[in-house]
Formats: sequence, C-alpha cells, structure tokens
Amino acid sequence: MKITLFLLALATTAFAQQQTLCDQYGYYASGSYSVNNNLWGKDSGTGSQCSYVNSVSGSGISWYTTWTWSGSENNVKSYPNSGLVNLKKQHVSQISSIPTSVKWSYDNTNIRADVSYDLFTAADINHNTYSGDYELMIWLARYGQVQPIGSRIATASVGGNTWELWYGANGAQKTYSFVASSPITSWSGDIKGFFDYLTQHQGYPASSQYLITMQFGTEPFTGGKSTFTVSNWSANVN
Repeated sequence: MKITLFLLALATTAFAQQQTLCDQYGYYASGSYSVNNNLWGKDSGTGSQCSYVNSVSGSGISWYTTWTWSGSENNVKSYPNSGLVNLKKQHVSQISSIPTSVKWSYDNTNIRADVSYDLFTAADINHNTYSGDYELMIWLARYGQVQPIGSRIATASVGGNTWELWYGANGAQKTYSFVASSPITSWSGDIKGFFDYLTQHQGYPASSQYLITMQFGTEPFTGGKSTFTVSNWSANVN
C-alpha cells in the first residue's frame, strides 16, 4: 500500500509539472529552467505552434513543441526554447565553464528549420535579454538548406567537433553562428570554448561583455506538422 501511494505521489508530481503553452509568448519557469513558446516571427507566415513542458528537475528539463508553418520560406517564424532562469550576469572572461548536455529529436525532417543554442552578451548589464551586442548561436542541426545570418567566414574546431563559422550583423548586433556539418542529436560540451575561440580568432571582447541569456531550441522556417522533442536539456554557468 505504501509503495502504491508513493508511485501515485510521483505520478501526481510529474503531471502537475506538465504545462501547455500556445500563446505567442507563452512562458513557464520552474527552478533553474524555463520554456518559452516564442512566436516572435509569426507575422511573416501562416501557421500554429504550441509548446509543452513535461518535467523539470535539478538535472534538467524535458519539453516539446509541435508546429506547422508556411509562407516566406527564408523567414524564421519562432524560437520555442528552454532557457536558464535567474542567470548570474558576469563578464564572459570571468566565466570558467558553461557545461551543457542535450538530447533531442525531430519526427519530421522534410522541413526548413534549425536546432540551436542561442546566447546573448552585452556591455550593459541591464540590457534587455532578448538581444545583445553579440549573439552566439550553435547550430546542432539544420534542415532544408537554411542558413544563419550573414556569410560563412571560417571553419572552426571547438570541443572536438568541426563547425562552419558564420558571421553577420542584425542591426547593431553582431551574430556568430557555429554550424554542425550533420545533425548532432545528443551532445555534451562546454560552451565557454566557443567564446574562447571567438576571443582568440575574432577579437570578441570577453572582458567587457556580460552573458545575459542562454537558451536552447529550434527555429522553424516552414514545414508541415512537426514535433521537436527535447528529452533532456541541462546547463549551468560557472
């Protein structure tokens, strides 16, 4: 009887954590993690999207998003993502490591989309957290020949992998994107290594830039009904 009650308590706790987010900026946070439906580019196309939080614990977050988008095939419609809550803002040069681990999957690859980390840094510690002076993206996958902002400028070796390095400006914001040559659906690494590379090879001013945002998710461009599932994502800033 005690075992039955214990299992029932566990099931009730897990169910209580499940959340459905269908509003444009539907948001849920628990502990160290958040999920944002984030349909920031929805006006460039036609479609729908909802995100769902399965569970949150000290070891990470599990969630998924289901979407359908058409029109303006080169425009990003959204960035459903999981993020770090209450990120301690400090200069990138003061950070010793940014360990992270993720397992994800797509049930449909006949789409135009990417799967990516997205981090913003700024010289102003009070800068808004949805943009920055610099943006670092790490594309673990891309489908349908989509491209990051700007153009390819180098090939970079970071964390035991080889990446295409892209650079472009989005207004005053400078965006660097590291792009995997083929999908990496299970990855563990230290994102500080990407900042170290940019500091050494691209003149990134790590000593004057605060890390203000860290997220992981997918950027849909177009495609039929598709579900992006994050079995587990964890991250920390040391």
